Amino acid sequence: MRRSLVNDPDDLVVEALEGLALAHPTLVRYDAEHGFVARATPARDKVGLVSGGGSGHEPLHAGFVGHGMLDVAVPGAVFASPTALQLYDATRAADAGRGVLHIVKNYTGDVINFTVARELADEDDDIATEVVLVDDDLATEADDDDPDAPGRRGTAAVVAVEKICGAAAEEGADLGTLAELGRRVAGRARSMAFAIEAGTHPGDSRPAFDLEADEVELGVGIHGERGRSRVPFGPADELVARLVDPLLEALRPARGSGVIAIVNGLGSTYPLELRAAARAVHRGVTGRGVGVDRFLVGSYVTSLDMHGVSVTLLPSDDELLRLWDAPVRTPALTW
Repeated sequence: MRRSLVNDPDDLVVEALEGLALAHPTLVRYDAEHGFVARATPARDKVGLVSGGGSGHEPLHAGFVGHGMLDVAVPGAVFASPTALQLYDATRAADAGRGVLHIVKNYTGDVINFTVARELADEDDDIATEVVLVDDDLATEADDDDPDAPGRRGTAAVVAVEKICGAAAEEGADLGTLAELGRRVAGRARSMAFAIEAGTHPGDSRPAFDLEADEVELGVGIHGERGRSRVPFGPADELVARLVDPLLEALRPARGSGVIAIVNGLGSTYPLELRAAARAVHRGVTGRGVGVDRFLVGSYVTSLDMHGVSVTLLPSDDELLRLWDAPVRTPALTW
């Protein structure tokens, strides 16, 4: 039986957002009336960046509000999109006169509600908006064997989009430039994940799906979606290779080129495991003659308490590395 540290499951998201603001009062504030998290001190004379989605993926997205990343993050209920009205209010809050960029993971509810919010912002407030759709999950890519696949879901590449676009916005890039940059990052990045244990929704006593001790779910999503196959459990190097090999096959980076690699824990994967996974990613990538130019290793896009790992690879260039290295100060990411 699983247990969660909650009062009432229906109140968990609000209480957690209140706690986030109390823990980081110089960085963020929680607007309980409108249901979003914003910078404690609004930025001036820059394009605003807004992202959001269902809760249960913390620290995404609220943990990435601050200098060098988002201006406003909009959380929904656990694994549920925020409403169009929440997103509209967030867009108004993020606008500093130069327009607002929406960074949206590819899920139907998010796409629809962000679209409505942009329409309202345009019609009612004359706020210019653009959108970057993040669809990096290789496990749901349509192919000849599965032409009816729903299309790539948005997963951990959203962190790279938020970081890189956030840095460019701080430098003063205009709305069109930011949208083009974000689409380039999203279009080049690919991710894939496995789980050795599913997550459990707060208030539930059982995980989203059951695995035998010798099974691993390959290709899981961040909402507890089942993978495309089950594979035998094995050593970390072998399991991580089941992610790295198809990613490299899909991206086909040239020998001598480099990538930004995100090794992401899905909720209950602890740092020792993630560092071992990072080692395996490095060996797998460099073994193909490709460099790992930057690493981000930790739990950034989670699925409640799922025990698993996702790997994201983003082919790098000088511009992306410069923007990746630019200063950032948020509750969940600082350098």
